[in-house]
Parts: sequence; C-alpha cells; structure tokens
Amino acid sequence: MFKNLKSDLPASIVVFFVALPLCLGIALASGAPLFAGVIAGIIGGVVVGALSGSRVGVSGPAAGLAAIVLTAIGTLGSYENFLVAVVLGGVIQLVFGILKAGIIGYYFPSSVIKGMLTGIGIIIILKQIPHFFGYDSEPEGADSFVQATGENTFSAILSIFDNIAVGPTVVGLISLGILLLWSNVLIKKGKIFEVVQGPLVAVAVGIIFYTLTKTNDVFGVSAIHLVSVPVPDSLDSFIGQFSFPNFSAITNPQVWVIAFTIALVASLETLLCVEATDKIDPEKSVTPTNRELLAQGTGNIISGLIGGLPITQVIVRSSANIQSNGKTKMAAILHGFLLLISVVLIPTLLNMIPLSVLAAILLIVGYKLAKPALFFKMYKLGWKQSIPFFVTVGGIVFTDLLVGIALGLAVGVVVILLKSYQNSHFLHIEDNSNGKHKIKMTLAEEVTFFNKGAILKELDSLPRDTYFEFDVTKTRYLDYDIIEILEDFAFKAKERNIDIKLISKRGIVENPDSFIEFFKLRPKSNISLS
Repeated sequence: MFKNLKSDLPASIVVFFVALPLCLGIALASGAPLFAGVIAGIIGGVVVGALSGSRVGVSGPAAGLAAIVLTAIGTLGSYENFLVAVVLGGVIQLVFGILKAGIIGYYFPSSVIKGMLTGIGIIIILKQIPHFFGYDSEPEGADSFVQATGENTFSAILSIFDNIAVGPTVVGLISLGILLLWSNVLIKKGKIFEVVQGPLVAVAVGIIFYTLTKTNDVFGVSAIHLVSVPVPDSLDSFIGQFSFPNFSAITNPQVWVIAFTIALVASLETLLCVEATDKIDPEKSVTPTNRELLAQGTGNIISGLIGGLPITQVIVRSSANIQSNGKTKMAAILHGFLLLISVVLIPTLLNMIPLSVLAAILLIVGYKLAKPALFFKMYKLGWKQSIPFFVTVGGIVFTDLLVGIALGLAVGVVVILLKSYQNSHFLHIEDNSNGKHKIKMTLAEEVTFFNKGAILKELDSLPRDTYFEFDVTKTRYLDYDIIEILEDFAFKAKERNIDIKLISKRGIVENPDSFIEFFKLRPKSNISLS
C-alpha cells in the first residue's frame, strides 16, 4: 500500500476537505452533536478503510441516514439511547455479511447505478450553489429535495439573489478558478502540481483571504460562512465530546426496530456505492461485498460505542478519491487520520476555512459525476437503458437518494418484464400450403409465467385451417403456466382445424392428442426439455 503513497497522500487531503464539512453538516441535519459526525468520519476512514476490500471506497456518515437518525433520537428520547441502536445495527450488518447478503448489490441494473452516480452529481451541484454564494441556511450534506427549513432545492437557489454574501462569493470564485487552472493546465506542467493538489491550495488561499479581510465590511467572511468544528479548551473538554451508549435501553423494542432499519438502509447504501465506485474506478476493481458488510458492521459497532453516527460507504467521498488519483485503501485510511489530527491539533485553523471554498471543491466533484456527455450516451443506448437512467436521476433530484434508486429499480424491473414478454418466442409465417397457412413458433431457451400473455396472444390469434409447427428444440425449461396454455391450445386446435407438429429433442409429434400427452405431467410441475 505504501508504494502508492505519492498518489494516496494528496488524494487523502482532497477527501479530507470534502469529508470535513459533510461530517459536520450531516451531524447537524441529524440533530446529533457535531463531534458525532467527525467521529463517524474518523472511524469510517481508519477502521472501515483498513478492513474493507475496496481499493478506493471511502466511508463515513451518510446524508441518506440523516432523517432516520433525527427521527430515531426523538423516538428514543436521548442520543445515548440511540447509540445502542447504532451498535446493534452494526451487529446485524455482521450477520448480513456472514449470511453473504452482499450479493444483493449485484442485482441492480447498470442503468440505475449510472443514474445514481449522475443524480448524486447533480444534487451536489445544486446543493452547493447556495453555499458558494454565501447562503448557508441549510447544513452541508443535506441531499433531500425538501429541506428542513421548508425550502426545496430550487427555491434555495432562487433565495441566493436576496442573500448573496460578497466575501464568500469572491473567495469561492477565486477557489474555483484555482481548481480549474490546476486540473486543466498546471497539472500537466510538472510533478509538483500532482503532489500538491489544487484543493489544498484553494483552502490555503481561502484561509488567507479570511484572515486579510475579516475586518472588512464588504469582503469579510462572517462566522456563519465558515467551517464550525468544536474547539475544546482542554483534554477533559475534548474527551467530554464523546458520548456512550445507554445499554439499559436495549430492552426497548423501538431500539431494535431502529437498529434493523439502520442496518438495512446502511447496508443497501453501501452495496450501491460499492457497485457505483467499482464502475468509475479506472482499475475496474471488484470489491468483495460480503467483506464490505463485515467492515461496515465493525465500523458501526465502534462508532456507536464512542458516540459516532452510523457509517456507510459514501459515493461523494469515494468519487473525490478516484478523481484525485487515489490508488489504494491507504487514501481512505489517511483521510481518517487527517480528520483525527486536525480536530485535535488545529480546530481553530479549520474554523477559518470559508464554506464557499469547500463548495467550489464539491462543485468540481459533482460535475465530474454528472458530465453532459453521459446523458447523450445513455440516450443513444436506447429506451431500455435510458428510461431507468433518467427516472433514477429525476427521482434522486426531486426526492432523495433511496427513493430515486427505488423508482429507477422499479422501472428497470418493468423493462425486464417487457423484454421477457417480447423475447419468449419467434414466429415464422410462410405462404399458404395446400390451402392451409403454415406458421412456425420457436420458443426461447427458458420460458416462464412472465411470457404467458405473449404466447397466449399468439396462439389465440392463429387463423383456422393452419398448419402449425411448434419448435422446442432449444427450450430447456417450461414453466407449468405455459404447459397449461399449450395443453388447452392442443384441445382447442381440433375445433379450429389446426394441425400441430411438435419438434423437440425427443422427437416429432404430429397430432393434438399426442401433443397433450407429450406435456402431460403431474400437477403443478415444470418441465425440463434439455
């Protein structure tokens, strides 16, 4: 891992600057202590990063769990009671991993995963625009369309015009210029520009800008537009920021319900992120999903024991890592240590970073996830790929991450059913032969009840006086529902003067009675024709 340190260290710094405001913002949106978000970020980096089999995935507190956490704390009466649910959720995730539930992630269509990445990219851009212009009414990390303040994503953007802050906007523009200059020009000029990343320079410039202008009435950046890390004044006050579970609440049924909810949602978000991260990984690594569930479960147990929020693998941090050329899991681990070191040694310096600078970094991350070219590419792939993709994107933008994915998956399933309906059989119609229509139907390799409607429609539409060839030589499996249809058809064929010729690996059958006998099986059974 250490041989790639020259790539992993700069990447970890970028991920650190992306993760810091998100950790704090998600904690604020969750109604939890701010330090709880930092704890989750540290554990997600150091512990989960070390145990995970993902090369570039980065874990930490996730916006998708913020609403669940906020409601759960109120339901259980205290944050300490809630921490019991976090610990139990981690244990349940370990069980998921042991039971090899990680395979679930492989059942999401590629179009939905790409839609998730693009939707998150758009959400990042839309949510960071207000912060970029100094309108910080909503905490960093919020991803729902309807915000806690009552505004929605688009009304918040429109509110910028009445709430624009000059100082944050100016330093945001300067930072964005530095980032674009760095990635498009300077990085090609020498190795130094690869080692010293543009986001680090942008943050340094942001701190200098704040220091030089803090007394200026026009360009000064006020405290509400800065990072807000808790600053302990002694070792005791630092230790006092940790919370511990109240295990006497373990007998409360609500604790178990919330624990299972956390485990289920966190596992699903993690598995989806793993799929998405593997897709955008330049090395095309394949993350072992069951090991990932074990790593996440361990992380959540430890996070809950010391007062942290629930943890998942997070696409924003992971994509920032990939975009910054992170090579191994060391980048994720180092970002966790950077979070720990910074909140212990330099919290005051962190609190001099303008949020608009971090917004500029996230705008670049969002754009790289949602490049316009991807929309054209998905459109050209045809409706079977484009419709689930666009539904997923729209669902994420106008609701939230999980609802958007659920909508995309539902549409993806419908597309699969439609394709299954269409591909159950092939018809070949020939000219009249001896006064009879000659029609041949070839069944697909596997035919299930999904194909029932399509086959029934074709058989019922056969004209009278037809010579019908029914080819099942390639068919290995017939569902019992299909067998019933064929038996009924063979019975009715006599009345319609339809001659049947059945072609199979077992031989040729040329009369309706033998046709029925061929498919006569015990009730509720299926048939293998291989």
